[in-house]
Amino acid sequence: MSTDKTAIRNAATVIVLRDRMNDPAILMGQRGAKAAFMPNKFVFPGGAVDAEDASVPLATPLPEVCENRLCDDAPEGLSHPLAVAAIRELWEETGLVLGTPGAWQGDVPSDWATFAATGHLPSAQSLQFVFRALTPPGRPRRFDARFFLVDADDIQGDLDDFTHASDELSHLQWIKLSEARQFDLPFITEVVLAEVAARVQDHKPPESVPYFHNNDEASLFLRLRGYPMPDHP
Repeated sequence: MSTDKTAIRNAATVIVLRDRMNDPAILMGQRGAKAAFMPNKFVFPGGAVDAEDASVPLATPLPEVCENRLCDDAPEGLSHPLAVAAIRELWEETGLVLGTPGAWQGDVPSDWATFAATGHLPSAQSLQFVFRALTPPGRPRRFDARFFLVDADDIQGDLDDFTHASDELSHLQWIKLSEARQFDLPFITEVVLAEVAARVQDHKPPESVPYFHNNDEASLFLRLRGYPMPDHP
């Protein structure tokens, strides 16, 4: 029986991969020194799913294979809000738009007003579900995080324009994939980077997804769909 009383929140994280066929780079920023979760660490943009995310429409859905993997060992109906949260967090923390040109119908949720003002609707077809990790017990906050990979070519607008970003992440920058480990990274980010590096040449969503599952009994690397995960670097 678990003794950890910290609530686990579902979360979405976005790994934007730029110039993948030549000199791949990823977008990262630094969390504040006073942040309750992973202070000072360089991380990918992302955050917890909000209740309103379930009601935000998507112009295009997730790829079917990603939808199926997200449903493994998860509550029914969670894949849609996870995709919405990924797009919302990317916009809020970086000012980058993952969407398709279009006008919103009806009232625009307050969290999406500035996104809608760019003339885009959120679109999930370019998101690829590539990793899942559950924060270990004993941390001040715990997240069941799903990591989504997206090619920078699918981002609308200027990839170097962060003027619309919130102040949640500082030092936003494109970091060469080969140099990312020189930064102060959380352990799980290093693990995810290995998965991203292995997928640089592969443009298709993965058929199975690694799941780093932590509970009071053990920390396990699993594969969603029930297959054991091979030894991970």
